[in-house]
Amino acid sequence: MSLIEALNWRYATKKMNGQAVPQEKVDQILEAARLAPSSSGLQPFKVIVVTDPALKQELLPHSFGQSQIVDASHVLVFAAWDNYTEERIDEAFNRTNAERGVPAEATADYVARLKIMYLPREAEINFEHAARQAYISFGTAIAEAALLKVDATPMEGFDNVKYDEILNLGAQGLKSVTVLPLGYRDEANDWLVGLKKVRQSKENFIIQK
Repeated sequence: MSLIEALNWRYATKKMNGQAVPQEKVDQILEAARLAPSSSGLQPFKVIVVTDPALKQELLPHSFGQSQIVDASHVLVFAAWDNYTEERIDEAFNRTNAERGVPAEATADYVARLKIMYLPREAEINFEHAARQAYISFGTAIAEAALLKVDATPMEGFDNVKYDEILNLGAQGLKSVTVLPLGYRDEANDWLVGLKKVRQSKENFIIQK
């Protein structure tokens, strides 16, 4: 199946049937998310994988009662750095340099420019930038899930503060951004399953210059 075919197949599943997604497919989706591009290669976010039924039940009332949270096999929570710090930038480039076998001096000027750009900014501005990087990974995970014929429901409708509290994200310097339940559609009980996919026309969507 091509990516276009997969994207035509997928939809924002409203009701899942509780069937478990094979771990190898979940691993592929997470690997796609890990390999997604990010600004300066910093990857300023993490993916929290929730499978514990009790924890999913705890998250449910803070997810506007959306049943996919408890019916999904795995719930992926994309959480971004709450701020850019000197330590975080150094850690990212120390790892990159070590894996590429290059000296720190090779990237020193670039790292210095990043610090000049990021470190003076307010934490909220830096968090918003990090969150945009998380969204790139989020979209990549959605596409990979579709290619594997795993249903996924992109969610912004949840109480970020409560998620952060329940998942202890603040202690890790993270703030939740988006949620992606993975599972399989309940075709008999999902009102959206048979409806035509509607998007803007190509003429309206694409602006040629």
